[in-house]
Amino acid sequence: MSGRRSRSRQSSGTSRISEEQINELIIKLQQLLPELRDSRRSDKVSAARVLQETCNYIRNLHREVDDLSERLSELLANTDTAQAALIRSLLSQ
Repeated sequence: MSGRRSRSRQSSGTSRISEEQINELIIKLQQLLPELRDSRRSDKVSAARVLQETCNYIRNLHREVDDLSERLSELLANTDTAQAALIRSLLSQ
């Protein structure tokens, strides 16, 4: 065995994740996704679909955060300073 190959195995040996661990993480992700959460155990969902839905869900969450931030900014801009200060203090808690 070459020196390069043995070093590679040593360095990656501790950070390697087993297929079983990957499957467990995929199941955990599936349980977090509203689109897939209600799938019955008998309804096998591919890992690729779980990962795709995870990406879609995260994108949607980013859009929602952006939208809510914009709406909050508009609200604060159209509110008197005392109310805006109160809202800011509540948000910072």
